Amino acid sequence: MSKTLLVSIVEDDRFFRESMRRLMRSLGYTVEAFASAADFLASPRLAETACLVADVQMPAMTGIELYWHLADAGRAIPTILVTAYPNDVDRVRALNDGVVGYLRKPVDEQYLQQCLRRALAPGESPTESSEISITRGAT
Repeated sequence: MSKTLLVSIVEDDRFFRESMRRLMRSLGYTVEAFASAADFLASPRLAETACLVADVQMPAMTGIELYWHLADAGRAIPTILVTAYPNDVDRVRALNDGVVGYLRKPVDEQYLQQCLRRALAPGESPTESSEISITRGAT
């Protein structure tokens, strides 16, 4: 798999957004980061995005709402959601709707890489791959 595929990060927290950008670059990915869903949706890089990493809780449009908006518009981008406040209802709903992964902050790099591999696997849609749900301490 080529790591030149674009991974877009949508995160309202500047510190976490920049941290994720650095991590993705260190893993060899091409990365764009956006402070809001609206910024991402207005970006010329939207059409190039091979994988989306979005915060669940953001003002105006949440990560799951962004995922639904893209799917409704016919732009089903493999999506990994991250959250500081995981809950089972949101996790189950997001995974059932086709999100590739639902990860708790701080993100475990190993699990993030596993989600990225699944999201970017050539010829495999997110619903065909095993979905990943990681929340520390959950069974």
